[in-house]
Amino acid sequence: MFDFLDGYDVLGAFWTTVQLTLLSAVGSLVWGTLLAAMRVSPVPLMRGFGTAYVNIVRNIPLTVIILFASLGLYNTLGISLGAGDIVDTANFRLAVLGLIVYTSAFVCEAIRAGINTVPVGQAEAARAIGLSFTQVLFLVVLPQAFRAAVLPLTNVLIALTKNTTVAAAIGVAEAALLMKDMVEKEAQLLLISAVIAFGFCCLTLPTGLILGWVGKKVAVKR
Repeated sequence: MFDFLDGYDVLGAFWTTVQLTLLSAVGSLVWGTLLAAMRVSPVPLMRGFGTAYVNIVRNIPLTVIILFASLGLYNTLGISLGAGDIVDTANFRLAVLGLIVYTSAFVCEAIRAGINTVPVGQAEAARAIGLSFTQVLFLVVLPQAFRAAVLPLTNVLIALTKNTTVAAAIGVAEAALLMKDMVEKEAQLLLISAVIAFGFCCLTLPTGLILGWVGKKVAVKR
C-alpha cells in the first residue's frame, strides 16, 4: 500500500521540519523575551517599540514575511545570512529568520501574560532593596513568569511546528514541499495526506503531552 514512498526521503523532510522548528523556537524565545521586557519597560520608547512590533507583526500573514525574507532580502538586497550562493542553505536560514520574526510576537504575549501573574508587591520589594529594573526583571519576575507561561508557550511551539510548512513557499525541502512533490507525481492523494498528517501528529502530540505535564509541575501555586 505504501510502496510509493520508496522513492521519497520522508524522514529527511521531517528532519528538516524539526530543524526549522528547533532553531526558530530558540530564536523566538530569545527575541520574544526581549520584546516582553520592552513591553513592561519604564522607558516609553522601548515600550512603544515592543507594542508596535507585536501589533504589526501579529497581523501580517506568515507567508508574506517568508516571501519577503526570500524575495526581498535575498533576491533584491543579496542578504544570504552567510550562505553565499548556496540557494537551498540561504532559503533555509531565511525561513528560520522569518519564523523567528513572526513567532516571537506570540512568544512575547505569552511571556507578558506570565509576567502579569507575578504579584506587584514582589517587584516593589525588590526595588526597595536597591535592585534596578533589569535586575528585578531577570532575577525576580521572569523566573516566575516562565513557570506560568509554559502552557501558553507550548501552544506557540505546536503552532510553530505546523507553521514551518509555509517555508515550502520558498523551496525549503521540508514535509509540505515533499507532499506537494508526491501529490504531483503519485495518484495516492489520501495516503500521502495521511502519511504527512501522521508525521506532524508524531511531532506535535508528544510535545503537547510532555510540556503540558511539565507546565503543571512547575506552575506557581498562589
